[in-house]
Amino acid sequence: MLKRRINPIFAAFLAVAFLCGVAGALQAPTLSLFLTTEVKVRPLWVGLFYTINAVAGIAVSFLLAKRSDNQGNRKSLILLCCMMAVANCLLFAFNRHYLTLITLGVMLAAIANTAMPQLFALAREYADNSAREVVMFSSMMRAQLSLAWVIGPPLSFMLALNYGFTVMFCFAAGIFLISAVVIWLVLPSVPRAEQPVDQMVVHPNAWKDKDVRLLFVASLLMWTCNTMYIIDMPLYIIADLGLPDRLAGLLMGTAAGLEIPAMLLAGYYVKRFGKRNMMVFAVAAGVLFYAGLVMFPFKTALLLLQLFNAIFIGIVAGIGMLYFQDLMPGRPGSATTLFTNSISTGVIVAGILQGVIAENFGHYAVYWVATGLVIVALILTARVRDV
Repeated sequence: MLKRRINPIFAAFLAVAFLCGVAGALQAPTLSLFLTTEVKVRPLWVGLFYTINAVAGIAVSFLLAKRSDNQGNRKSLILLCCMMAVANCLLFAFNRHYLTLITLGVMLAAIANTAMPQLFALAREYADNSAREVVMFSSMMRAQLSLAWVIGPPLSFMLALNYGFTVMFCFAAGIFLISAVVIWLVLPSVPRAEQPVDQMVVHPNAWKDKDVRLLFVASLLMWTCNTMYIIDMPLYIIADLGLPDRLAGLLMGTAAGLEIPAMLLAGYYVKRFGKRNMMVFAVAAGVLFYAGLVMFPFKTALLLLQLFNAIFIGIVAGIGMLYFQDLMPGRPGSATTLFTNSISTGVIVAGILQGVIAENFGHYAVYWVATGLVIVALILTARVRDV
């Protein structure tokens, strides 16, 4: 049984998820610092870069997901995305021209970012075809991303601050290149299974399904809250609470580390409790987390509250994607992309909300708004049908 579970293909999926996660976690934490110090642009243009990057990512990933679900080899698409990621890293390593980065760089990044949802979609198809436990397989893959985010950000700052951004981006390019080799040599090309007539999706447009709409809006609100927290928390700790700035990194690392057992436990217990109940439990933990940030703004409490944050994000990140896939049978690429695009849309909304609220009402008000939004997400999640 152990031999059946641990095979080269299974290990390759986990390795690619981890490597791509580390490469992404190398770039994301220091991107704003890179644009400010190396490209030397004003904060307004930094925010514009994030917005355009997210919008382009949504558009490109939807187009590629639709094509991948209807035709073509998903493995080839993932390999192409990884090569675009290598090109994007090299562009950022050796170019400091803002217009080039916000056009060619954003386009390369949009294609590259499609690799992860397509990887999870291919993993779902592989698990279905090989009669594997889908939920646990997906949860273990998602845990690799959390592990990557425990390692990636500290490594990113160490490389960028000690050796420069060129070395950091080249290092990320090397990791993406290794991922491409593993994908090419080991990952399978899973043939598309024809859906029986009685299992075909009723509506050609997933947005016509009320449950998909409810889950998308709920997921968008959850990720809006999470991104508002990530953007605002370092500023809140330093400006309002007067705590050391290194605490921000400690809080992020603690939450990322705790997410791993949360994801694995969620994958183990989801059959017993069901996806909707697990999601409701996770969002309820999110309510406690954001309300706790409002009520207990001191160091020890902030550290303890990361347990609720880890439960919230760990379960939503793992089970949430599977929930979309089960609500959209036969279209794992589109379902996975819909989930990831709820994250991207949440990033856009969070950037606008956090800036407006912090500017006019202070950092403390950000967490009141986040608490309200996550309560709305809890209500919407409870109304989605179980599958």
